[in-house]
Order: sequence, then structure tokens, then C-alpha cells
Amino acid sequence: MTGDDFVILCAAGMLVTAYLMVGQKSLFVTIRLYGLQSMLLGLVALAMAWASHRPHLYTSAALTIGLKGVFIPWFLMRVIDRIGIHREIEPFVNIPSSLLICLGLTVVGYRVSTGLAEADRAVIHHVIGVSLSMLLMGLFLMVSRRKAVTQILALLTVENAVFLVALGATTGMPLVVELGISFDVIVAVLVLGILVHRIVDRFESMDVSRLSKLKG
Repeated sequence: MTGDDFVILCAAGMLVTAYLMVGQKSLFVTIRLYGLQSMLLGLVALAMAWASHRPHLYTSAALTIGLKGVFIPWFLMRVIDRIGIHREIEPFVNIPSSLLICLGLTVVGYRVSTGLAEADRAVIHHVIGVSLSMLLMGLFLMVSRRKAVTQILALLTVENAVFLVALGATTGMPLVVELGISFDVIVAVLVLGILVHRIVDRFESMDVSRLSKLKG
């Protein structure tokens, strides 16, 4: 297996985890899927660092695996365990319809990637196609689910997609930028975790649609 084949395989695995997150109601399983997705993203960064001799990507891969593959899933599982709500309630769009919509979004993502000048190589075409598909699926997941934790995971999926397209379409972001983004992600997750606690304390539920009661 060549390095390009390995990158394509990992990118395809990330897309599969995104589909599984859309079709999953268990919050613990969804969090684990996000962790697996982040691990695969870290492996993509490692493969590209080795293949294209970009040493700074090794740091990016280590941050991705350590923070997004281990720390963030662990933190969110602790939040869920303390709250005691382990399943997503009925989403705004049912799961079969959501999967069909995501299939259409994947077609759109790959179609857009074919029009990019950077997508002349097969590996870059697949990486950009997967990242655009995941970006659209993450945005859809944010607006179609009711639980705050699921929406947090959707936002983190969008962030993974942005990082993946940066790996595929550019030579990588400067290390200081990657460190800043990693710090922002950690702060955002911590703040959102506190917000989830406050929502549950106030409404005894993580259903964000109940926030409409605060109007007026």
C-alpha cells in the first residue's frame, strides 16, 4: 500500500464515521466516533508529513490525536456521565431522511472538489471531496439535532473537515496558527461543556429548542 492509498483509506474512514454519527442516537457512541474520526485525521497528517517532508505536520498530528482524539472525547464523556442523559431525542429530521440528505451532500462535496485546480491528483481530489462532504454534513447535523452535546460534536466535525481540506489543498498551516486553533478548540469545548451544565440545570434537559422559553 502506497502513502497515497493510506491517506485515501483514512479519509474514507473519516467520511464513514461522519455517516455513523448522523445515524447514531447514543451520545457515548457518537463521542467515540468523533474520537476515531480525529485519530484518522491525525494519521492523515502523519502520512502527509512523511510523504511530503513537512516536519511541522508531525506536531499537528500529535496535537490532533492527543487533544481531539483523546482529551475532548474523555471530557465530553464525563459531561454526559455527570448529566445522566445518554441518548439523543428524536431529531428535527429523522435518521433515514438525514442519511439520504447526507448522501446528497457527499455528491455535492465531491462535485465541487472536481472543479478545484488543486484536485488534479487522485489523493488530493479524494481528500478535498471528503472534507467538503464532512463540512456540509457537520453543518446539517448542527441544525437537525436537539441535544447540545450532539451540536458540539457537529461543530468539531466541521473543524476536522476544515483541517483536512487545509492538509489536502495547501502545504499546511504555520505551526503558530495550528497551536492557536488547537487552543481555541479546547477553550470552546470547555465553555460549551459549562453551557451544557447550565442548560440541564435550568431546563432539566439538553434539548436546545427549550431555549426559546427565554424569549421575551
